[in-house]
Amino acid sequence: MEQDYIKLIFGLKLKQIRTDRGLSLFGLSKLSGLSKSYLNEIEKGKKYPKPDKIAALSEHLEVGYDDLVSLKLDKNLAPIGEILQSKLLKEIPLELFGIQESTLIDIISNAPAKVNAFISTIIEIARNYNFSRENFFLASVRSFQEANNNYFEDLEQEVLKFAKTYQVDLSKKITSKELEDILVEEYGYHINNDELEAHSELDNLRSIYVPKTKTLLITKGIDDAQRSFIYAKELAYNYLKIEERLYTFSWIKFDNFDEVLNNFYASYFAGALIIPRESLVENLKQVFSKKRFNSKEFLSLLSNYNASPESVYQRLTNILPKDFKLKNLFFLRFSHKQDTDDFSLNKELHLAKHQSPRASETDEHYCRRWVSIKVLKAISENKSDHEFDIQISDYATEEKQYLVLASATKDPFRDNRYRSVSIGIEINSQFQRRANFLEHRGLKTVHVGVTCERCAIVNCNVRKADPVFLERKKKETDTEKVVKAIQEKYSQ
Repeated sequence: MEQDYIKLIFGLKLKQIRTDRGLSLFGLSKLSGLSKSYLNEIEKGKKYPKPDKIAALSEHLEVGYDDLVSLKLDKNLAPIGEILQSKLLKEIPLELFGIQESTLIDIISNAPAKVNAFISTIIEIARNYNFSRENFFLASVRSFQEANNNYFEDLEQEVLKFAKTYQVDLSKKITSKELEDILVEEYGYHINNDELEAHSELDNLRSIYVPKTKTLLITKGIDDAQRSFIYAKELAYNYLKIEERLYTFSWIKFDNFDEVLNNFYASYFAGALIIPRESLVENLKQVFSKKRFNSKEFLSLLSNYNASPESVYQRLTNILPKDFKLKNLFFLRFSHKQDTDDFSLNKELHLAKHQSPRASETDEHYCRRWVSIKVLKAISENKSDHEFDIQISDYATEEKQYLVLASATKDPFRDNRYRSVSIGIEINSQFQRRANFLEHRGLKTVHVGVTCERCAIVNCNVRKADPVFLERKKKETDTEKVVKAIQEKYSQ
C-alpha cells in the first residue's frame, strides 16, 4: 500500500480506540508520554510512530501491538479501508477535477465516522444499481467531459497540427485510405482484414491492435466511415504519444483509469479530425439561419463527413457549447431489438446537470413520446437505412423545452438490432437568438415525461405503465393532510 494510506489507517484506528476509551488527546498524551501535537499528527495520518512509541500506545490503551499496526479495520471503518486499500484514489487523476489527494485524506481523518457513513451509502447505492468499478471510471470521464463543456482546445489544436504535418486537407471528406497510408508509412502498421472473420466469438469487435508487431486486425463487416474512425483513433494514440491505452474496439476490459481517459482523448481526436470544427460550424450556421428547419439540409450536413450519424451528433456536443454558447444540452444513445418493446439507454451526456432523460431509471419505461424512441420504432417497422425526426420536447413539470434531433440506424454488428442517437438543446433566449426556425409553426411540440412511472400526462395513448410513483406521492400527501386535520381537531 501507499505509505500515506498506511499512516492514515493507523491514525484512524488510534483515534477510534482513544475515543472508545473516553480519552482526549490531552489525556492520551499524559498516559503515553507522547506530546499532544505529535498524537494529533499521527491521528491525521501525517506521521507514523516508531516501534517504541507504538508499544507505549499499545500498553496504555490496552490493545495488542499487532492489532494496532494491523491494516484490518473494524466494521465502522471498514468501507474507508476498502477504498484506501483498493488504490481507487490513486487510479483516478483527481487533479483533473481540481482536487488534491491530501485534501481528501484530511477530510477522512477529521470526520471518519461521517465519511464512513457517506461511503457506505455510496457503496450501497452502487450495489443496488449494479454499479461496477468500470461504471465508476466511465462516470468519472463523463463528469470530466461535463466539467469542461465537452470541449478540449488542446486536442483541437493537435488535430490542426497533425493535419498540417501530414498534409491532410480538412476542407475535404477524409477517406480511410488516406488515414491508412499514414498509419502504414509513418507508424509502421500492418493492416490485417482477414483474421477476425475466422473467430465467431469476436463478432462484437471491430478491431484488435497487437503492439509487438504493430498489427491492426479489422473486421470486414464495417463501412468506410467506421474504418476511418478506427484509423483516426490509432493515429491519435501514436501522434499524441499515448502509452496507456486499450487494444480492442469496442473495449473488453480496462486495467486502470488512464486507459479509459486516454480512450476518450483518442476518440475526441478522431472525431475532430474526421469532422473538422471549422467546417461543422459553417454548416450549422447555415441550418440555424433558415426560418424553417429543413430536414434534407440537415441530412446533407451529416453526409458531408465520412462519419456515422453518431459521430456527428457527438461532435455537435463539442461545437455547440464552444462556438454557439449552447451549453444546456444532452446526448442520448438508445438500442432496440426488432419486434420487442425494449429500449435501452446505453450512453448519455448532460452538459448541464438538470436535463431529465437519464439512464438511472431502473426497471422503468422511458417516455414513448421521445423522438429518440419514435425513430427506433420507425426504422424497425420500415426496415430503412436511416430514420430522422425532430421535435420540441416540452417537459411541462419542469417548465423546460428542448429541441431534440434524432437519427436511427441499423446496428452493423447485430441482426434485427437498431440504435438511435439524439441531441437535445434547451430552448432559451440564447438558442432563440441563434436559430431562426424555432418559431416556425411546422415544428411540432410534444408534451413528454421521463418515464411512464413518473409521468403526469393524462390520457397518454402510448403509456406503458401506470404513474405509480406519482400515485404513491399523492397517497402520502393525502394521508399527511388527513393526519394534520385530525391533529388540529383534537388540539382545540
